Amino acid sequence: MNIGIIGAGSIARIMARTVAAISDKAKIYAIASRSLEKAQEFAKEFNIEKAYGSYEEMLKDPAVDLVYIATPHSQHYQNMKLCIANRKAVLCEKAFTQNTKEAEEILKAAEQNNVLVTEAIWTRYMPSRKIIMDTINSGIIGRVDHLSANLHYSIENKERMTRPELAGGALLDLGVYCLNFATMFFGDDIEKMDSSVALTDTGVDKFNSMTVFFKSGKIASLTSGFTNRSDRKGIFHGSNGYAVVENINNPSSITCYDTNDVELKHIDFPEIATGYEYEVLECRDILAQGKIECPSMPHEETIFIMKLMDSLRKEWGVVYPGEKL
Repeated sequence: MNIGIIGAGSIARIMARTVAAISDKAKIYAIASRSLEKAQEFAKEFNIEKAYGSYEEMLKDPAVDLVYIATPHSQHYQNMKLCIANRKAVLCEKAFTQNTKEAEEILKAAEQNNVLVTEAIWTRYMPSRKIIMDTINSGIIGRVDHLSANLHYSIENKERMTRPELAGGALLDLGVYCLNFATMFFGDDIEKMDSSVALTDTGVDKFNSMTVFFKSGKIASLTSGFTNRSDRKGIFHGSNGYAVVENINNPSSITCYDTNDVELKHIDFPEIATGYEYEVLECRDILAQGKIECPSMPHEETIFIMKLMDSLRKEWGVVYPGEKL
């Protein structure tokens, strides 16, 4: 499978390293940037065959099978529209789009044109997801009705985090992982959400706290932010103990404890190249089957998460330029 990348930033570099590690199954064939010089530098660094100074030019290349979109959130909608118009399959970084309206338009176009489009929320594709679910469902920590998850990095110097015109803020960049963590393991049957927020001078969220109440009676307590570093743990609280997932953004292990904090079980998750490989391999398999969505991140789930984030931003008064919520 030949992959073309749109955007030549840091996330694109991780994908290039990832695919190099699974070179028998896929390869980065092309890189496109609005700067030809930047694309050529990227191509040289990763030994990529084609470098393009425009996205349109790369999408005309018949050898490109899948396009990985690694641009800021604000550009995803237009980038995906362009890919679909050129009948190119898409693996788009999170957050999928700025808002639900854009996401629904993209997925409708994908269906009309019979083009694979999926969101690259990597934690949904990783084998750690099933291991966590199986561990919790085994009953080792009893009945689980509460989880907590946090994801904070000290990255306020990154323009993409603070600029409204880039759809900045902690929620779309970091909180999206917390929401996905909660819904992966507690489901989508949400009764209500309570939240609090701290905004930057530019009007985007720099810290948020979300409490998600499920109709089952379960509760998820979630926080994300970009002004400080957190432990990034996900913790399941059970009637007979608790289980700690190390790093909800790229899970490395799960450890179960009893009510006296005595370790019951520890599982290290499988060794990975970077973690991105699982979404790439699923796209490869789904393309071969002629389908247009990945089972690990169905279209309806992408829309569901976007609706949650829209409702939170509306409550907080975080609106991006030209947007109506």
